[in-house]
Amino acid sequence: MLSKLLLFVKKHQSDIILIIGVILISLIAYAVGFLHGFEQAKPEIEIYE
Repeated sequence: MLSKLLLFVKKHQSDIILIIGVILISLIAYAVGFLHGFEQAKPEIEIYE
């Protein structure tokens, strides 16, 4: 069982790395967008004299 898994990983190593890279870039882009939107949602401070 483990040998079949290792053989599969070795055979498809470049595809697995590509998929992991795409997922990581997508998560980073989502996090940056979320933080950017969170900063813009802050209420403006108004000072009355």
